[in-house]
Amino acid sequence: MSLLASVDPADVRPVETVYRPGGAVDVTATLRPLQRGSGDPAFRVVGSDTWIALRTPTGPASVLVRRSSDGIRVAAWGDGADWAVTHAPDLLGRGDDWSDLDVSGHAFLAAARHRQPGLRLLRTNTVFAMLVPAIMEQKVTSRQAWRAWRYLLRRHGTPAPGPAPVDMYVPPTVAGWAAIPSWEWHRAGIEPGRSATVMRAVRVAPALERTLALGRGGAVVASRLQSVPGIGKWTAAETAQRAHGDPDSPSVGDYHVPALVGWALTGGPVDDDGMLELLEPWRGHRERVVRLIGGSGFRKPSFGPRMTIQDHRHH
Repeated sequence: MSLLASVDPADVRPVETVYRPGGAVDVTATLRPLQRGSGDPAFRVVGSDTWIALRTPTGPASVLVRRSSDGIRVAAWGDGADWAVTHAPDLLGRGDDWSDLDVSGHAFLAAARHRQPGLRLLRTNTVFAMLVPAIMEQKVTSRQAWRAWRYLLRRHGTPAPGPAPVDMYVPPTVAGWAAIPSWEWHRAGIEPGRSATVMRAVRVAPALERTLALGRGGAVVASRLQSVPGIGKWTAAETAQRAHGDPDSPSVGDYHVPALVGWALTGGPVDDDGMLELLEPWRGHRERVVRLIGGSGFRKPSFGPRMTIQDHRHH
């Protein structure tokens, strides 16, 4: 079957490759952290196809990922197509080595690992692009942040090139984010504190990208990300997980993750310190353990207070 069988052909030819990872890769589970809600204009699943609209260092790209009998087929369109295809293996988990992770001593984790042999940690190799949505998600519900993301991409992004599904948009360039006027941030529901943090990140965007040379995250990467005022441990971790493929950066400060880890591993809720204590036996792999729990289907009890939704658009 043609790679483009499920979409309308375009006049422009795609750049294509076949990635043969040499082991199981669950494309859906591996790429899921890139999706910012079900209506994300930069991410779409159509049947067995996964579409991603990327802002690469060389320009916009639409990327189509599909499993096939001979590996994982990747096609890309746009000025950033060559870059996107070159880095597609990293996006699909190349270099993410789980061989030293031993969860055999914990029945729940052992079963979760057995059921998810193809789970990998992605690495986008784009720091600023991963940092902006993480900043948007600071101290608000996912629903609020995803609504803001949709609004700003549709208003200030670039229509995805090639035969991408309708209403897909590539996020703005660094300069494009900088040019968004204050009233647009307000209409999106982003208060001045978060938009100011994005502007501070804009000013040091090249230095942020240079952290990729430091490897798959770690303390130095976290420190450099947090050197931008307004970026704390949570935002740095969320960014490094995606941009660098950091296997050891659990999201400290998250509203849901500590309780999920606690209930899954001990049958009761814990705070950030309790989560880190529970994960300590797997230091070096703590984000992998969190991802195993998140992908296992386990759900913590739903009782307890809900996060108050604050709408800043009309203030």
